[in-house]
Amino acid sequence: MKKVILWGLAALLLLSGCQPQSAIPSPTATFPPTTPPQTATPFPIATATQTSIPPTATATEIPRPIIERVLIITVDGLRPEPISFDLMPNLLSLMESGFYSLTAQTIYPSATLPAHASMFTSMCPDKHGVDWNDYLPKRGFAKSPTLFEIAHEAGLRTVMVVGKEKIQQITPPESVDIFEFVNDRDSVVASVAAPIIAEGFDLMLIHLPLVDLLGHEYGWLSPNYFVGTHRADEAIGMILSALDEAGIRQGTLIIVTADHGGHETSHGGRSVEEMTVPWILSEASLNSGAFQRPIGVIDTAATAAYALNLPIPPIWDGIPAAEAFGEIAPARVELPCR
Repeated sequence: MKKVILWGLAALLLLSGCQPQSAIPSPTATFPPTTPPQTATPFPIATATQTSIPPTATATEIPRPIIERVLIITVDGLRPEPISFDLMPNLLSLMESGFYSLTAQTIYPSATLPAHASMFTSMCPDKHGVDWNDYLPKRGFAKSPTLFEIAHEAGLRTVMVVGKEKIQQITPPESVDIFEFVNDRDSVVASVAAPIIAEGFDLMLIHLPLVDLLGHEYGWLSPNYFVGTHRADEAIGMILSALDEAGIRQGTLIIVTADHGGHETSHGGRSVEEMTVPWILSEASLNSGAFQRPIGVIDTAATAAYALNLPIPPIWDGIPAAEAFGEIAPARVELPCR
């Protein structure tokens, strides 16, 4: 019944034609006229069980995809429900063609900066040391080794385009070749990222902040929260178009996830609503399907390093999503950092 009510609210928003005038829409903000996406077939939800792999399993006949670059998009504060409600057609398309989990888990505390630090260090907060959630330059950066440091040391071109200034504290500045802080709506973040994409990159983070801002202002799963998820999806569409126009879509591993969910107007705790996020991998030659083992945001850096053939430090808690590449998945029963 709850989903029906939420879908009805979202449908009313989609059918009206008002355009919000600021990064945070007013309570009456609605979607611009759009062509409604086709009704999606419900996706099976990945279960938090250990992957079952026969001891005699052999490598698949499909060769491992050649990944030339990795693009990680984080939608701040995104819960999985808007994807299932068909409000995010671009993200839904990536999920249909890739490997995904709609029950992925973030770390505790479920807050933006610690979670992003865990994404890009594949370590729990007690290891990477980021236990604050504001831009505090004097506190320094996440402890090494970070994904950006490893990639930069390997001679790769590293880029960050973020909607919150504090995100830069996930890695030392010398490990990032291009850093852009865009204090504006998601579409502007995407428009700043587009020419950088055209110039070429090897590892890139694009952080979209609007969904989280609307969650705090109006509540998670409120009508305006759904407005924000649709705006984020439009920004993802802009980013995908930039990849296509640059001719580099194929060979780019796209990882889309979130740092946390939310409940009412807050987050940071251990509730299911706060801890559960989507985690989606997409690339033209990648396998497709739902993960059948627990996935966490800490697996982000490990998977990116695996895809780029970079070393994975033994201190990392995350593990690569190898099954998406047609290879045997590491066993896991429980997630750390909870």
